[in-house]
Amino acid sequence: MDSIAITGGTRLNGEIPISGAKNSAIKLMVASLLTEEPLRLTNMPRLRDTRFLGQLLQHLGTNITESDGPDGPESVLHTRTIRSHFATYDLVRQMRASFNVLGPLVARNGQAKVSLPGGCAIGGRPVDLHLKAIEALGVTIDLHEGYVYAQAPRGLKGADIEFPIVSVGATEHAMLAAVLAKGVTRLGNAACEPEIEDLADCLNAMGAQVEGAGTPVITITGVKKLHGASHAVITDRIEAGTYAVAAAMAGGEVRLTNTRADLMEALLVKLEEAGVGVTRLNDGVVIKRNGARLKAVNIDTAPYPGFATDLQAQFMTLMTLAEGESVIRETIFENRFMHAAELARLGADITVSGSEARVRGVDHLEGAPVMATDLRASVGLVIAGLVATGETTVSRVYHLDRGFERLEDKLNACGAEVRRIHGDGIDE
Repeated sequence: MDSIAITGGTRLNGEIPISGAKNSAIKLMVASLLTEEPLRLTNMPRLRDTRFLGQLLQHLGTNITESDGPDGPESVLHTRTIRSHFATYDLVRQMRASFNVLGPLVARNGQAKVSLPGGCAIGGRPVDLHLKAIEALGVTIDLHEGYVYAQAPRGLKGADIEFPIVSVGATEHAMLAAVLAKGVTRLGNAACEPEIEDLADCLNAMGAQVEGAGTPVITITGVKKLHGASHAVITDRIEAGTYAVAAAMAGGEVRLTNTRADLMEALLVKLEEAGVGVTRLNDGVVIKRNGARLKAVNIDTAPYPGFATDLQAQFMTLMTLAEGESVIRETIFENRFMHAAELARLGADITVSGSEARVRGVDHLEGAPVMATDLRASVGLVIAGLVATGETTVSRVYHLDRGFERLEDKLNACGAEVRRIHGDGIDE
């Protein structure tokens, strides 16, 4: 199993290009199941998660061709026919978002058998909202031995669906199914994340009729069939926010390109409150810190446009060196403070009580072996290693590979000292 070693103490200076959004790309890939024509996705990230999903889609009947085109990395997904409606546990357990093949399969094929999902250990994250939405569209759902059996031999029908809580995954899943349903579907209390808008833009390019994406009410008028299209994956606001925090933590000046400041404004405001220099550009952001000590800042995670839960671990890491005490409240997922104990191994002073963490800034962190517990926690530990004295080794970095493309290369290009140690003990 690979690990990553970081030698701390170097400021970051340079430019980091931001990849396409993982959280968007994997749902766009699933959309290829809805048409017999090719779907071309550009600005595609090459990640562990996209590879996992690609394996599942190929099992279901999708042909995938990858290349480096004029618009960057691209994938052409072509599902001429659905060869299988069965998504096995071994194929689904590796990535939670793969469960979203259920809706498109039953929408196009009338039936599906999909394993209940796995994923990071950051709380239960039940899929009941997904299933209730699919049921509302006229699908019969049965659960047996860890599998969801879905049937709609007469097709799906539009429905009025009001989500009891905001759920990005359930909103996307309902959209993916409802585009081929007969009649009109209204999604109330829908998620407003930019990735929702990106999915709607792609579906509309394929011939769907989706209105209101990015607002709490989405209206979908079903169509008989979708066609092929070309779509550029939105920039990854979580990756951009992560490198913004890394630059703020290490000091120096880093320009983030191929991204948009408006997608991470909640983070940028908090960085400014902490004393970090932020310059918003048309095509990116510049993060600058001259070495002055950071100031403690409180955050509450919230659905977009609030502070993203996927940036909470990174920001907690930043606050470990801030002057004073910061309070971090996690309102989205339970059990998402597991990185606090690993940060404490580096010398951080953090007290966790339920959904609240109090971080009292210390003068410095010291390198030590630590273990990643989930995707965002793993990169938070890497960020800590950038400033810790000596060497920090982060194990179980397969989590990291799920969502960050060429992390070592991007950081090292700005002066960091990060290297990968493969399971065979060979440094890279």
